[in-house]
Amino acid sequence: MKALIFAAGLGTRLRPLTDTLPKALVPVCGEPLLYHVIQKLKAAGYTQLTVNVHHFPEQIRAYIASRNWGIPIAISDESEALLETGGGILHARDLILPTEEPFLVHNVDIISNLDLHWVRQQTRPDALATLVVSERKTRRNLLFGDDMRLMGWMDNETGKVRSPYPDLDLTSCHKYAFSGIHNLSPRIFPHFEEWGFTGRFPIMDFYLKTCHREPIYGILAEDLQLVDVGKFDQLEQAQQQCAALLGR
Repeated sequence: MKALIFAAGLGTRLRPLTDTLPKALVPVCGEPLLYHVIQKLKAAGYTQLTVNVHHFPEQIRAYIASRNWGIPIAISDESEALLETGGGILHARDLILPTEEPFLVHNVDIISNLDLHWVRQQTRPDALATLVVSERKTRRNLLFGDDMRLMGWMDNETGKVRSPYPDLDLTSCHKYAFSGIHNLSPRIFPHFEEWGFTGRFPIMDFYLKTCHREPIYGILAEDLQLVDVGKFDQLEQAQQQCAALLGR
């Protein structure tokens, strides 16, 4: 099984740490964020990993090379241009393919108690993408129908809605927060070109443009405990939460 770790981001919210360090190597509970994600994926049975890099890429390369991980870890190099999430997936295509199974995409700054075996079990055979969601408080929610098919996106502060359904009834939608973890069918790659997505683009733009035509589902992780290690002034709180999640 294969997985892609998003580690290319600039980590601007973690400055000044990320002025000299990539976000993936910011330490939490004595180890870099990247370490925790790799270990979680290995424990869940993933046998081939890809890590995308852009900000201080040589540091991430050196860190991966410095340890014996027991599984192959490839580098998807975005040094020349940061391609965002959708472009990052597309750029890593040749490292992910060939595969007949869905591949997991996991943000490097997410530490959680999510059972990745459960994610695979909940992934429907027809799904082009399966997004792990929860009921945590967030500014932006994804909108789902009763069958948990993606219908759109809403900014809770401004009321802005993005959806390919012009007459979408917001009162009938289920509103959940995206976790930054999703399971993708390898069938997604030709669909990028079909819908005109190339170069740099957010994967959510693809999801929101195509969800009325392509089977994109959410799965609700009801007991999800998740730490988004995002802001410098929240790092101490994140350390405490991560220690509890990691059993330390």
